[in-house]
Amino acid sequence: MDSKKPSEVTQLLHELGVGGQPATDRLFAAVYQELRNLAEQFFRKERPDQTLQATALVHEAYLKLLDQRNVDWQGRAHFLGVAAQAMRRILLDHARRRGAAKRGGGWQRITLNDKLIPGLEPDAGLLALDAALEKLAELDSRQAQMVELRFFAGLSVEEVAKVLGMSKRSVEREWTMVRAWLRRELSKSSG
Repeated sequence: MDSKKPSEVTQLLHELGVGGQPATDRLFAAVYQELRNLAEQFFRKERPDQTLQATALVHEAYLKLLDQRNVDWQGRAHFLGVAAQAMRRILLDHARRRGAAKRGGGWQRITLNDKLIPGLEPDAGLLALDAALEKLAELDSRQAQMVELRFFAGLSVEEVAKVLGMSKRSVEREWTMVRAWLRRELSKSSG
């Protein structure tokens, strides 16, 4: 991404917030490739027989984002974090529908990035991960948001700190604790 892109996206988000309809199309053009890359990251973690396509995921997530009311977009990182949440929810809904259709079979499986959560089994289920994130959100919603931003949106520690209004050091400290907690929760669900 070139150096002008983040400020361009931030400006377009601001225009969108004040009701600028032309900003919608320009924003989509500006973030499409990033959203597409994010969707492809999700699909690398999915089963090979996934019926949902990356393009459809990007378009559905983008429509959900535009449908948001009263969102004060803080910039590119915030937008991508919310986009990652939207994509995750779409994939979860898709997995639930597919699982319900097969009466519990065919759950979507993902491989977690060992760099993000070391020691985690590579085939942790998306639904098990979602259940763990929901449990974490009940305990500490900011830490659950941190996992979404780091793992699903692929944001750096610095970007997460900016989005959450925290220091980089605080994010690093909490990220270490969250990874350990998440590893323990997912090992309970698989064992």
